[in-house]
Amino acid sequence: MIIYNVTIQVDPDIHQEWLSWMQEKHIPDVLVTGCFMESRISRMLAEEDTGITYSIQYTAENQEAITQYLNLYAEALQKDHHLRYQDRYVAFRSMMEVVTIHFP
Repeated sequence: MIIYNVTIQVDPDIHQEWLSWMQEKHIPDVLVTGCFMESRISRMLAEEDTGITYSIQYTAENQEAITQYLNLYAEALQKDHHLRYQDRYVAFRSMMEVVTIHFP
């Protein structure tokens, strides 16, 4: 499994509206591409003066699914986000391979 991670710091003035939009519109639009099996939103516990930081993680079965997402869907979905929230966020993306999962 591959995790496609988007770390994003959002302006505190818009963060509640942004979070609602992410949950109701953007993430469902990403998942409907069929490239990901699930998603998760986590909020950083340490507050910063410059914004509220979230990690949105999308789990894909393999690298091919991520490549398909990046080639076919990412540009339009990222543009939609950027036009809506330009200059109100900072984001970076990373990919991680799941090595093991442990349960109690």
